[in-house]
Amino acid sequence: MKLIVFFDIAIRSLLANKLRSALTMLGMIIGVWAVIVLMSVGAGLQNMITSTFEELGTNLLFVQPTNPEAPGIAALSPGYATASLTMDDVEAIERLRSVSTVVPANENFVKVVAGNEDTTAVIHGSNPSYQQVYGFDMGAGEFISEVNVARRDMVIVLGNKIADDLFDSDDAVSKQVKIKDKRFTVIGVMAPRGLSSFGFSWDELVVVPITTYQARLFSNKTPSGEDAVQQISVQVDSNWTLAEATADIEDILRKRHRIDEDEDADFSVISPEQLLGTFETITLALTVFLGLIGSISLVVGGIGIMNIMLVSVTERTREIGIRKAVGAKRRDILLQFLLEAAMLSLSGGTIGLAAAWLVAWGISQTDFGSFSLQAEVSPLIVLVAVVVSVFIGLTSGIYPAIRAARLTPIDALHYG
Repeated sequence: MKLIVFFDIAIRSLLANKLRSALTMLGMIIGVWAVIVLMSVGAGLQNMITSTFEELGTNLLFVQPTNPEAPGIAALSPGYATASLTMDDVEAIERLRSVSTVVPANENFVKVVAGNEDTTAVIHGSNPSYQQVYGFDMGAGEFISEVNVARRDMVIVLGNKIADDLFDSDDAVSKQVKIKDKRFTVIGVMAPRGLSSFGFSWDELVVVPITTYQARLFSNKTPSGEDAVQQISVQVDSNWTLAEATADIEDILRKRHRIDEDEDADFSVISPEQLLGTFETITLALTVFLGLIGSISLVVGGIGIMNIMLVSVTERTREIGIRKAVGAKRRDILLQFLLEAAMLSLSGGTIGLAAAWLVAWGISQTDFGSFSLQAEVSPLIVLVAVVVSVFIGLTSGIYPAIRAARLTPIDALHYG
């Protein structure tokens, strides 16, 4: 019964100073809003990466050039990695019994021009198996063939959005486009696909024969002077495990590159699970970092609550004296002011939660072009935000509440 009375007194006290209470809650509203929105974006990004990697399946390996002298993940980055893989390496891997399909790929950004229209695209130089391994359908025309690769044909396959940007609703097949002032004939258009596992959109992709890419567009040589391959995707035969295929690939490439077993290799064989683990570590760190940034606003909100509660103690000194004089105990005064601080914090946190949910919903409904993000407000994030907001409210109210509880009736009644 006494607790209900304390709640009633707390509500009356807060409503007696509506504007001050609202301004005090504003710090908590902004803090909770920032924490939930930022952490929801981070969680949504992590889930997006996880789901897109799952599309690749469990029987795919990636062979990439590395720099043995570079630290950690930097060894795989284009700025550090040594150009060490070649089409001869691709052919050697294709001959392995544990391998079913091999896809070499070189990548860059280009401006594609058709008449008076132009657009920016991701260009991949690859072979016919590219379509099979990455599993997309053709909307029109056909994909590049082995003949195109062997003859270094100036042919190109367009992503759906690239075709729409350049030719609107017209059929793009058999039309001409220019890349780096070189003419390519469009032989196919991919069906709409959306975001890929590696951050770009299939719909903003163009594909040319890898030999054409190497000879006519972007020349990248290994230290021995051969045309370099940036990445080799390997589909493992269903009768073999990823570990067995990895061992086979490492063995054949070490022999080809003349690298002893005790030496660091100039290549790396990576599974989707390894890539996913790396990305999950990065996105988790990003989510925590974003949460910490938002927490700064919560701390500021807590300071605001402490400041207002100290003012309230000063203003209500005589009230405290009267309540103590008629029998109120120190713990009653302490509980009273803690309740007021907690209600300020919880009210602000609730409003901030509602505002954050609306913003997260808006982000999820917004079309960012090729990029799609579901900002997910999980129950855990909500629970953490509410608990933290109440904790900050209580923590901020402890000192003012203790100060109020320690006032003696005589000193309080003589105040003012």
